[in-house]
Order: sequence, then structure tokens, then C-alpha cells
Amino acid sequence: MIKKIIAADLRKCLFLRATVPQAAPLGDAVGVPIVALTGMMIAGSTLFAHYTVEFILAYLFGILFQFYAIYPMNKDLGKKGAVWAAIKADSLSLIAFEVGMFGWMAIVHFVLFKEPPKPNEATYWFMMQIAMILGFLTSYPANWVLVRKGIKEEM
Repeated sequence: MIKKIIAADLRKCLFLRATVPQAAPLGDAVGVPIVALTGMMIAGSTLFAHYTVEFILAYLFGILFQFYAIYPMNKDLGKKGAVWAAIKADSLSLIAFEVGMFGWMAIVHFVLFKEPPKPNEATYWFMMQIAMILGFLTSYPANWVLVRKGIKEEM
């Protein structure tokens, strides 16, 4: 009975940990207009430019958010230690999220549409919402591991 309660509490914790607004959506919200307005391309593709810009921004925002969550409560780590703790807490989770999100956007870009939707179209943002749901699903196991190993704290 106790094991069932603990397992249920951990699932709730992980659901919260994976659904709490994170840096990936902010990286996308800031990165999409940058790529769209500059016409940036990587290897002849705007999709690869989106991947690059959005990942970098999401990663930077994620480390920043984690740092400001960790450092005030653990000043004994020092700033460098808090940055390292933030990197450990956010890297796997963010990469797992982006795998789901970027994978879906690749399907949207290369398979579902003859002409991929543009960021100024509602279809693009609807596809991004699906991508974020898939990102949540792919980040859930990563968050499970991080919480179990004590790298991320339970909520």
C-alpha cells in the first residue's frame, strides 16, 4: 500500500515537473520571429535555422531559470556550483523535450505538407502546440531519471 502511494506521488511530481512552464516554449517564442524576420537559413533550410536558434535560446533560458531557482536556496554552492547544478538539472530534460518537438516539426516540414506552414500562419502555431505536447511526452522519462537520481527536486 505504501509503495503504491509513493509511486502515485512520484507520478504527480513528475507530471508537475514536466508541465511547469519551462524554457523551451520561451526559446521558441523568441527564436521563431528571429529566424522568420531575418530569413536565416542553415544548410539551405529554415527548419535547421529554427532548430539551432530555438535550442540555443531555450538552453540559455533554461540554465538561467534553473540558476535563479537553485542559487537563492543553496548559496553554499557558490555561483559556479549553482550554474553547474542548473546545467545538470536542465540539460537532459531540455534535450529530451526538443527531441519530441523537433521530431514532430520535421514531420510537419518534410512529410505532412507540400509547402511547410510559415510562422505567420495559424497552422504553424497549431503544429507547434502538438510539438510541445510531444516534447512533454519525451521529456517525462528524462525528468523521471533526474528526480530519481536527486538531480532535480520533487515538486
